[in-house]
Amino acid sequence: MSMKMMRQLQRQMEKTQEELKAATLEVTSGGGAVTVVITGDQHIESIAIDPAAIDPDDPELLGDLVTAAVNEAVDKSQELAKRKLGALTGGLNIPGLT
Repeated sequence: MSMKMMRQLQRQMEKTQEELKAATLEVTSGGGAVTVVITGDQHIESIAIDPAAIDPDDPELLGDLVTAAVNEAVDKSQELAKRKLGALTGGLNIPGLT
């Protein structure tokens, strides 16, 4: 790969990484009881909890709903990053990029 191609790939990667930072995904669990908004670079923007989901007699359930929503949000964010970055690298597994 020529230096010109490497610089072009680097610019495209930087642009894609900026797009991932700006992209947001919204994930819910418990039928909308918990909503997580995450960016394409795996930063949690917000977690919203429906007050009806707060049961003082069952705090473990709320914890489970938050955990499920966060895990799904991270998974979806990682899939988005892998898809966008994979399109640039042609499926090459470059450490640190996905």
